[in-house]
Amino acid sequence: MEQEPIRIAQVVGKWLGGGVEAVVMNYYKHIDRSKIQFDFICDEDSTNIPYEEIEKFGGKVILIPPYQKVFKYHKTLKKVLKEGNYKIVHSHINTLSVFSLFAAKRAGIPIRIAHSHSTTNKKEKKRNLMKQVLRPLSKLFATDYMCCSEYAGRWLFGNKEYDKGNVYLLNNAIDIDAFKYDENIRKQIREELNIKDDTLVIGHVGRFVEQKNHTFLIDIFNEIHKQNDNSILMLVGQGPLKEMIEEKVSKLGLKDYVMFLGQRNDTNKLYQAMDVFVLPSLYEGLPVVGVEAQASGLLCILSDEMTKETKVLGTTKFKSINKPALEWSNDILNNYKEYSRENQNDNITKSGFNIEEEGKKLEEEYIRLQCE
Repeated sequence: MEQEPIRIAQVVGKWLGGGVEAVVMNYYKHIDRSKIQFDFICDEDSTNIPYEEIEKFGGKVILIPPYQKVFKYHKTLKKVLKEGNYKIVHSHINTLSVFSLFAAKRAGIPIRIAHSHSTTNKKEKKRNLMKQVLRPLSKLFATDYMCCSEYAGRWLFGNKEYDKGNVYLLNNAIDIDAFKYDENIRKQIREELNIKDDTLVIGHVGRFVEQKNHTFLIDIFNEIHKQNDNSILMLVGQGPLKEMIEEKVSKLGLKDYVMFLGQRNDTNKLYQAMDVFVLPSLYEGLPVVGVEAQASGLLCILSDEMTKETKVLGTTKFKSINKPALEWSNDILNNYKEYSRENQNDNITKSGFNIEEEGKKLEEEYIRLQCE
């Protein structure tokens, strides 16, 4: 008789189409689903869950009350986990995993993974306070730890645990063939979006939230546009601060030069149409969009408030968000002049971001945990 796959409860919180969800889905698509299956436990106020794709692959989506309704959340999650008879729960909600893994412990789940996808920044005062309060509790109900980068692992679980080798590093790997540079796709997308061949396209992919620092990104683009009026800014994503950013763009007289493309399922193609990728985030663990942009052969200028492992290509630059927007724009324009774009598949694979290889490693790790 054929053995049933190991079914793992993936707690993803609010599915809003962000980087964490992209990483979990990347692994789900490339794991051997005859051995490992995922069920996705999401908050019921999620907005971008790919139900059809998940069900096609044999997974389930289970909606529960959001964690803000603490007692309802706990009761429902505990019931779901018990009834699902899971052996492994993998929680992706950073410091909030204390809530999901407490419910998992109460449900008698033997393997409870806390996964660190992010860090923090002092500029996000309110969020930061909650993170710092919950951070010491992050290990309380977890039996195993995972992280997307050394920085994120040390931040949530501490240097001692990391140095002892107790934190499994799971790279934010991607399907490299979907992102490799393709001149034909570049032409096609630019035509569709009515962008001329010689227009400089500055690109950004990310939710409109404080962490992504769009307000500073607009300042940077404003300086670029003063020096090169044949330039546009392409913004991909949704989020609560979008309207505020649109207002800022209008006030600066940049309305005709900033494209708000919303939530898209073809970001791999949109990267082809860009020339420079700029990510001035207040903080990151290891941003999957940074890996995707480099896999597309783009010149990338990134905030230095993220893990250094994000840098895959020698051409990628880190820059302080405390430096003025003019300095960022000068760097972008000067570096772009000497830049030539090429296929980066080998470099991405060598750096451990090829999902084909990393998916097999995760498969082995789940099987090892189950067998312990």
